[in-house]
Amino acid sequence: MPEQLGTNNPSGVVAPGLHTEIIQSIGTTERQLLPEESGSTILMDAADSITVRLPTPVVGMTFTFETTVTVTASDTHKIITKTIASEFLIGGIGSFSTTVASGGDSFSANGTSHVACTSNGSTTGGLIGQKIVVKAISTTQWAVSGYTVGTGTLATPFATS
Repeated sequence: MPEQLGTNNPSGVVAPGLHTEIIQSIGTTERQLLPEESGSTILMDAADSITVRLPTPVVGMTFTFETTVTVTASDTHKIITKTIASEFLIGGIGSFSTTVASGGDSFSANGTSHVACTSNGSTTGGLIGQKIVVKAISTTQWAVSGYTVGTGTLATPFATS
């Protein structure tokens, strides 16, 4: 008998073989994510600049961003909302420095003016191992969680443009 996804099961829902779609090799042109790509993991897999634009938020949409190649200091990895005048980031992330002995901090997005999360290869993150998750919690806000990995004295990755 095939497994069935549903509720009323004391051990939860099991879906053997279920995999996450991986989006990679975005390149240096801006990549607009599609609503049907919700649930995907996006690999920030180039040392050059990468910009990924989120779709218009629909409650429950989720995207995970993982850094697999450190961004060079003259470039950036950027996650930005589709409509910067009316869609915002809210929530917080931990930040870790590989070069400062007590290299931990946290930064928060305010939900009213922050529209981007930008990693610069040093103080705002962008080193291999970074992971950021965004989830639509309303038609105007994306909740952000995860952590950045950077160097030196850390700074907020959240920006208004």
